[in-house]
Amino acid sequence: MNRVMIMGKAHSRAVRKEGRMNRTRRIIRKNIHYYILLLIPLLYILLFSYGPIIGNILAFRKFVPGGSIYGEEWTGLRYFKMFLGEASFWRAFNNTWLLNIYHLVFTVPVSILFALIVNEIKPAKMRNLVQTVSYLPNFISVVVVVGLMTELLSPTYGLVNELLGMLGIPPTFFMNEAAWFRTLYISSEIWQFTGWNSIIFFAAITSIDHQLYEAADMDGAGRLQKIWHVTLPQIMPTIVVVYIMSFGHLMTVAFEKVLLMYTPSNSERSDVIETLVYRIGIQSTNYSYSTAISLFGGLLGLVIVVTANALAKKYTRYSLY
Repeated sequence: MNRVMIMGKAHSRAVRKEGRMNRTRRIIRKNIHYYILLLIPLLYILLFSYGPIIGNILAFRKFVPGGSIYGEEWTGLRYFKMFLGEASFWRAFNNTWLLNIYHLVFTVPVSILFALIVNEIKPAKMRNLVQTVSYLPNFISVVVVVGLMTELLSPTYGLVNELLGMLGIPPTFFMNEAAWFRTLYISSEIWQFTGWNSIIFFAAITSIDHQLYEAADMDGAGRLQKIWHVTLPQIMPTIVVVYIMSFGHLMTVAFEKVLLMYTPSNSERSDVIETLVYRIGIQSTNYSYSTAISLFGGLLGLVIVVTANALAKKYTRYSLY
């Protein structure tokens, strides 16, 4: 009797398994064209995002030109000890950290404020026009943006210095001054990416239930009160997620822009982790040393994201996971 029951249960499990497999095959056949389209970005991510992770082994091995691309001998934590004792690394570390702190303090809030302001434009055509115009700078090449900055801020023929000259202020070589680097970098980021970064906040605002605004109108709330008591609380989960994701980039900056703005005169402020890795790895071909620096930055970014997510979940109830 027990044997019959066991065989019956095994048969039932086999039937259920076969049914699941058949359903899976039917779903795959029905949506095969979607899976084929998904295959291309999946291969791209595997090749260019996960593939290079294997190269991090160079942080623990000595690379010799002409030898194995994964190094010739194990060196342990030698390269980590080397850069942690270098003043140039800590200068680049502080510059990278400060640029990203300024990004969190200025760039993200400006995008939120811009989305709130545009949302208050009642004519739909005008609102769509403002949104479209605000997106355009995002599609301008970084080379062009830095070129425009160089032309406008030129000490000899730049428009800004000509206006300052009319006020009796002597010309300043802004692009060459270390004291102006962070201001120019952050202001150009705000100009170029505010409209594009605000898209996610526009989407969050449009998903708010209009009955909440109607209830606020019945209570006599004005525009600012509705923004403060309805809009901001409703988009707070989006704001928290954006900040958590931004924390993950505290050790990275827009390398191309920094490299184009970099000069020996402003290197005190413009030398960041990426430019340091570029000089050590690409120009000096010390790949093991530069890999160790990059790996350290990546691991630190991971720790920051996990910590920020845990704190956000604890104090705001919103998190990535």
